[in-house]
Amino acid sequence: MSTRVRMPLVMVFLHLLFSATPIHSDQNVVPLKTFKISENVTYDCINIYKQPGLDHPLLKDHTIQLKPSVSKPELKNQTGNNKTYKRKMGCPDGTVLILRNSKEYINNTKLYTEKYFHPLTGDSHGTHIAGVRSRDGPYRGVEGWFSLHNYNIGRDQASYTQIYIGSGLNNQVNFIQAGWMINPSVFGETNHWSYGFWKSKDGKGCYNTACPGFVQISQEVPIAQPLDQPGEDVLHYSIHQDKRTGNWWITKLIPKVPNIDIGYWPKELFDLMDTGANMVGVGGAVQASRQGSSPLMGNGKFPDGGTRDSALFADVKVVNSNYEHRRIDYFPLETLLDSPKFYWLRIGKVKILGFFFTYGGPGGNSCYNVSSSTIVYSD
Repeated sequence: MSTRVRMPLVMVFLHLLFSATPIHSDQNVVPLKTFKISENVTYDCINIYKQPGLDHPLLKDHTIQLKPSVSKPELKNQTGNNKTYKRKMGCPDGTVLILRNSKEYINNTKLYTEKYFHPLTGDSHGTHIAGVRSRDGPYRGVEGWFSLHNYNIGRDQASYTQIYIGSGLNNQVNFIQAGWMINPSVFGETNHWSYGFWKSKDGKGCYNTACPGFVQISQEVPIAQPLDQPGEDVLHYSIHQDKRTGNWWITKLIPKVPNIDIGYWPKELFDLMDTGANMVGVGGAVQASRQGSSPLMGNGKFPDGGTRDSALFADVKVVNSNYEHRRIDYFPLETLLDSPKFYWLRIGKVKILGFFFTYGGPGGNSCYNVSSSTIVYSD
């Protein structure tokens, strides 16, 4: 497999992705039940038909889809741990979990997108990535296992692990991204959180439910939450387009537990992904401070050991235009690595892990973008 470092299109996507300023929809509906997770994190059980996500102007005639047309099979005992998954929250029937959006949270999100997060350009070396992608669409979905890691970073830094799918045309972009992040500028703390991000056809978008658009369906797992589940050290997420409705679902898959269809981004939000997306990808990303200091990526270690020594993506698959699941390297694959002095990427293929790669690094100051070949190997 040939390895290429291709940055220009990534710069465009990252600029479009993170330059959006989210809007806010007030939650005026009285919750039926409330879960206070910590001093600053509260979830409300809101009537599913009165949830704030439906306030988006593009969704005024939207009909809620209560479950995907086709559900993924339940995982038995694949990659991951075998410990019992304990549900911490559960809303009554007819309600869904919604993170209470405080003014501070909304302001933090706006501040991050407007000021702290600057795109990867020749004048601004703030964003650094390590991952793989394919632009041989159309694609109907992407999924993969990825390891969880928590650590302290600076207030104006961020570290991500993500799966994403999107389409671009000229200066327009439709984009959906999900995974985990450590982002004190958004969440006000250094804990790692699950998250989702989207950018729609009206040029707007946001994280999680900080503005209308995402439709929450699960009564137990919200789109964004602190990831402190005991024994949970990997996540398995799937983003896929529903074959019947065209909506884009996000599903959490857990060994020995029924799959959790968290919710979806309605098809009405997008105009470039009606028949699928032209790009899918997975990987890690970081955002440096304005002083130029880049944080840890992955677990902060270079991938120069075994699969358990650094951050891991495993069994990465995409759904093609015919809704068939294929390993991502079945399609033309690009490797993205812009700062090999501070972050590495190693690719492998073994039966138990499918297509996988390890990635990450300690970061540092002045992580300037230079070309480098990625280490490619097989076990």
